Amino acid sequence: MTTRDRIRNHLKRHRILIGGMTQQELAQRAGVSRQTIISMEKGRYNPSVALALRLAAIFSVTVEALFELEEGDHDEDSRTSP
Repeated sequence: MTTRDRIRNHLKRHRILIGGMTQQELAQRAGVSRQTIISMEKGRYNPSVALALRLAAIFSVTVEALFELEEGDHDEDSRTSP
């Protein structure tokens, strides 16, 4: 399974919670395109660490409040070697 498949985000929920911020408004504040926000919300794109930190700052939450690993996933270090 790829990393893309394992990360869940809560961007849309946080946009709505702070008064219905649009995808375009969030994109402008984060310095990315609206298409990037759409792709993240649909789970098609995982942001860089820098973008994840910017998004968390916009919502005044932790990165962990916006992004989480799907339940049951493990660190690569805990996987057994082939």
